[in-house]
Amino acid sequence: MSGAYTFQGPSVYLGAGMVQGQVTPEVEVRIPLKTLNRHGLIAGATGTGKTKTLQVLAEQLSVQGVPCLVLDIKGDLSGIARPAEPHPKVADRMKLLGKEWLMEGNPVELLTISDQPGTRLRATVSEFGPVLFSKILGLNDTQQGVLSMLFKFCDDRGLLLLDLEDLKKVIQYVSGEGKQELEAEFGAFSTVSSGTILRKLIELEQQGAGAFFGERSFEVEDLIRYDKKGRGIISILRATDIQDKPKFYSSFLLQILAEVYQRFPEVGDAEKPKLVLFFDEAHLLFEEATKVLLDQIKTVVKLIRSKGVGI
Repeated sequence: MSGAYTFQGPSVYLGAGMVQGQVTPEVEVRIPLKTLNRHGLIAGATGTGKTKTLQVLAEQLSVQGVPCLVLDIKGDLSGIARPAEPHPKVADRMKLLGKEWLMEGNPVELLTISDQPGTRLRATVSEFGPVLFSKILGLNDTQQGVLSMLFKFCDDRGLLLLDLEDLKKVIQYVSGEGKQELEAEFGAFSTVSSGTILRKLIELEQQGAGAFFGERSFEVEDLIRYDKKGRGIISILRATDIQDKPKFYSSFLLQILAEVYQRFPEVGDAEKPKLVLFFDEAHLLFEEATKVLLDQIKTVVKLIRSKGVGI
């Protein structure tokens, strides 16, 4: 029976097969590393072990030298940073599996884009660019054109848009004393559209985005790091306040995915993934995102596998 489950190459261990309700430890259930740069879905009812499965996968990928980025919505996943404590249920499971239980911590760095504890991630407005920023704000084609004009106006003058306050000041300037200067270069300018953009910026600020935009910028290459033992670093983004900021978090995710796709080299069908991203309770991340934002995320997700990234 075990021969049906074997394959060549490194893998991660998930458990053992069951026959008539009995554990058969000799029939190991494993996932080849080569298949983990494809995307996967873990589905099930509440309490069936989805989050625990994510923890097991992230820990074993780390041991195999694969860094991970984990979005921790409930605060459960962060526990893998500490060594486990003895528990009779876990001890019984390991006995049935015939495995030794090593109560070790994992190489973890906690990250945050809000007021959660962790290393704060930041990015500048200029780095997002007018197209992605328009998707975050949910602008129509006319408003996106106005925003692109504002970005070009700043680029031509060597003005970096570091944070939301910079962009607001530019909108206020070209809507008032700088309107003539802008129209001399780009033609008629709609203050109605600029007013709409300004209101949407304020809405984004109210979701806590003001703390995210600015310097020093986060580099996606920093997600690919290892400890002294060669284990992949597990970067855990604390997001227990995501219910209050769904658009902000989904926009951040898109920015991360887009930048990974743009900056990581093509690797083809690699023997193991370069990076794996985990999104626990993913419905909270996507259910209030705009259709345009969701379409953009789906497009990037379809393309990013060629970069050696699994989701």
